[in-house]
Amino acid sequence: MTIKRRRRIKQTETLEERLTHEADRLREEAKKLRPGMKREHLLRQARQCETGMHISEWLRSPGSQPPKSG
Repeated sequence: MTIKRRRRIKQTETLEERLTHEADRLREEAKKLRPGMKREHLLRQARQCETGMHISEWLRSPGSQPPKSG
């Protein structure tokens, strides 16, 4: 049995920067398409990237508090 080694990659950009670039790329790709399922899928992925970026920023902020349930 062989053990698979995980490839380690040293990131040069922050997670927020990578998510921002990916969201921009997805939106640009969606602009080239006509309205339809493929375009909507790309736009949904872009929104998910932006949501992930905001969550990451929130978690990194000093004194971050979890949302209050109520």
